Amino acid sequence: MEETVDLRDYFGIVKKRFWIIALITIISVVVSGVISFFMLSPVYEAKSTLIVNTEKNEETQMITGDQFSVTQKLAVTYGEIIKSRTVLDEVIQNLKLDDKYEGLVNNVTVSPVKDTQIISISVQDTNKEKARDIANEIPKVFKKEAERITKANDIQVIDKAILPQSPIGPNKKMNMALAAVIGGMIGLFVVFFIEYLDNKLKTPQDIEKHLGLPILGVIPNEKLER
Repeated sequence: MEETVDLRDYFGIVKKRFWIIALITIISVVVSGVISFFMLSPVYEAKSTLIVNTEKNEETQMITGDQFSVTQKLAVTYGEIIKSRTVLDEVIQNLKLDDKYEGLVNNVTVSPVKDTQIISISVQDTNKEKARDIANEIPKVFKKEAERITKANDIQVIDKAILPQSPIGPNKKMNMALAAVIGGMIGLFVVFFIEYLDNKLKTPQDIEKHLGLPILGVIPNEKLER
């Protein structure tokens, strides 16, 4: 006998043990909230920007297209120099930080601004003053190293990093919303897994469905008064 799948069966399974899904979802959201609000430290981000200039054409006193293209490629190269061990180790030494290179490099993001000669340096840290100081110290060290390595002749700071006022993370609402989704999915898995393990025949329809036997009669489950 071919077995058909009815969506109402699935809705029935969910409805019967919906309290399990709700409980797991609530626990997930509460745990996420406790971690986000009381255990995770706020993360601050400080930014500074640099501009990589190039020599102008001596005849026209203007930057040619080729020179501009080369400068943009240099901006990518400079980004790798900024995150190099030589630069960041000196930053650590100058600011007397307890960080190691492997830890600091993960907190530094260097992004060449598209179609410009500008480089953006972002530093994230749980200490806002520390993030600002690192974002301002990196350009100083980098400029010296760029002149030594690539013979760069004109690198200027556009904006110095200022003290960030508001943290960028953790995103508490997003964490709790994500926890609710994951909790609901885990709850559904648990409910269907319990249903899969439950192989009892509870209704006459279960006998017909799973054993393929016709129902001849049903004995009512009633308490007879004597």
